[in-house]
Amino acid sequence: MNLITIFLTSIGLAMDAFAVSIGGGISIKKVTLKDYLIIATFFGGFQFLMPLLGWSGGLFFRDFILSFDHWIAFGLLSLIGGKMLYESFQDDEEEEGTDFRNLSVLLTLAIATSIDALAVGLTFSVIKTPIIEASIIIGVITFFICLFGVFIGNKFGHLFEKQAEIIGGIILIGIGVKILMEHLLIL
Repeated sequence: MNLITIFLTSIGLAMDAFAVSIGGGISIKKVTLKDYLIIATFFGGFQFLMPLLGWSGGLFFRDFILSFDHWIAFGLLSLIGGKMLYESFQDDEEEEGTDFRNLSVLLTLAIATSIDALAVGLTFSVIKTPIIEASIIIGVITFFICLFGVFIGNKFGHLFEKQAEIIGGIILIGIGVKILMEHLLIL
């Protein structure tokens, strides 16, 4: 997987965390620098760790699935992207009063928004992507996107929350299609 594809995957993975960060910016009335850094660090940190865990798990059975790994990558990325698209059209509002300054709340949200990164790490394992480089890129991009998300949420409210999930879903599905086509020798 080339650097541009890893970069685009990172943006797609960061969109859930970005949407939640917007919610954090909305819910915290007076956002401090500490709030920005803690929220972005939780989301970026878990987006960094989860691909490593998924990749490690994938090593155990990579040789068994080598002949159809591109279908797995396509399926996982399409499933994650489709889930993001589906959720972007749901009306389930974030529960009022979510305390983004509570570390257990942040931990729960960071894990929930990085489950897809775990699946992508598994995908990276089967297509033999260098995981340290990819995880660092995913984590750093998520960190900065979440900083921006808190800012946007604090300044502009709910304007961009749904669009972020839609864009992220489309990017992940597109990358899944690209991987499938490359392996089927279409590209």
